[in-house]
Amino acid sequence: MNLLNISSIIDSVGKVAGDLITTDKEKMQLEIENRKLDQAIDLAQIEVNKEEAKSSSLFVSGWRPAVGWIGAAALAYQFLLYPILGWAWKWLQAMNYVPAEMSPPPLLDAEQLWVMLSGILGIAGMRTFEKQKGVASK
Repeated sequence: MNLLNISSIIDSVGKVAGDLITTDKEKMQLEIENRKLDQAIDLAQIEVNKEEAKSSSLFVSGWRPAVGWIGAAALAYQFLLYPILGWAWKWLQAMNYVPAEMSPPPLLDAEQLWVMLSGILGIAGMRTFEKQKGVASK
């Protein structure tokens, strides 16, 4: 979530400042300031996430778990159910339960599945890291 399109403003200011700054020390200071701004944006997003999680509305607090369950179901279909289904489909066709010209159910687009799951698992990985470091409250 990019509130008020802050990152594009930061990028624009950074480009203009980069043209005006000449010494390595000034460039290093600008890089430090940019990182501080990025960190502030990340912390603000974390606060928004906390407030969403506290909500009693399922549409506000439940969307992240829903995406996780959908990802888990898609993963189960792609790598567990579909291979078994392919084998069963051929067997059912050989036994004349399914017409030979009928094609099996489609395979999911794995590229999109990996994008979604890697994002979810990346977030889960940070949670595990927090728990190991003793930062997590639960």
